[in-house]
Amino acid sequence: MSKRFRVGIIGCGGIANAKHMPSIKAVDKADMVAFCDIIEERAAKAAKDFGTPDAKVYTDYKELLKDGSIDVIHVCTPNRSHAQITIDALEAGKHVMCEKPMAKTAADARRMVEAAKRTGKKLTIGYQHRAKNEALFLKQVVDRGDLGEIYYAHAYAIRRRGTPNWGVFLNEYEQGGGPLIDIATHSLDLTLYLMNNYEPRMVVGTCYKKVENPQEGNPWGGWPEGANTMEDAAFGFIVMKNGATINLESSWALNTIEPVPEGSVQLCGTKAGAQIKNGLSINKAEFGRLVDIKPDMSAGGVSFYAGVGSSPQITEQLRWYTALENDTDPVVLPEQACVVSEILEAIYTSAKTGKPVFFD
Repeated sequence: MSKRFRVGIIGCGGIANAKHMPSIKAVDKADMVAFCDIIEERAAKAAKDFGTPDAKVYTDYKELLKDGSIDVIHVCTPNRSHAQITIDALEAGKHVMCEKPMAKTAADARRMVEAAKRTGKKLTIGYQHRAKNEALFLKQVVDRGDLGEIYYAHAYAIRRRGTPNWGVFLNEYEQGGGPLIDIATHSLDLTLYLMNNYEPRMVVGTCYKKVENPQEGNPWGGWPEGANTMEDAAFGFIVMKNGATINLESSWALNTIEPVPEGSVQLCGTKAGAQIKNGLSINKAEFGRLVDIKPDMSAGGVSFYAGVGSSPQITEQLRWYTALENDTDPVVLPEQACVVSEILEAIYTSAKTGKPVFFD
């Protein structure tokens, strides 16, 4: 019989309630036995909704980490605290899944990688777009070589209006930025993963806070005057060491006629191309004709697991706990997520300085 893991949740806010805790419960390979939040009532409610009957509630995560029976920690706090909590958990002998982005800064992300290597514990980051049906299918297509050499990619996360106004999303100190670090991080991660290319050479970035009425049409409403200091939109031009180019586009508010959901990507290769954008399509030339292929993602497929469904969030947790069971690498390696953080930081730096940022 497979081991059931004992899990501690640190941070019991929106992402824990919407993604982590329901998905852990659905996969049914672990028991949530400890919950921590700086607001005790939130931790208590999470324990009641998702915990074992004897689940413990904490307001200090360091006290939770003293429990030697806990195997796995899920870090669901604001970006600023990802690194320190993760490092402390790894050093306490726990495996860690940290919500995206890996950290507020690239330096913190590198510290997390070093801690995982030093402790020998597993660390992964919550990039669930890798686990959606389209990505799972396309990854196999790419790995088989159908696209050839991928030398150009376009990563999108464009909201016409969609500024989150709850929690600490508008707090630059806690989060580190706006749409670039919030939603473009998903699109960039998926792009690098599909390309299997984690060696950037140079980045040029621009950030804008230009939209005069970002609250108009915002599905979550407005915010107090002066509360939102984040960028409306951010764009990056990324050149990899092998010469490949990636364009990254992101916005919470942009006067565009065509928004594109986060986790969207276009790949252009020497043999064929592919696009995940409101579905999956593969394009190529064959027998003198241009051909578009649209795989049916509506049922079954590679991400279907009987009894747990096939949402990306659930598939992500199933793959994570299966890796822990089998002592194999997680799908999202910390070294990969660290490169995402390094590129995002380079875009912000380039936008502030007006100069390109070179790696190495």
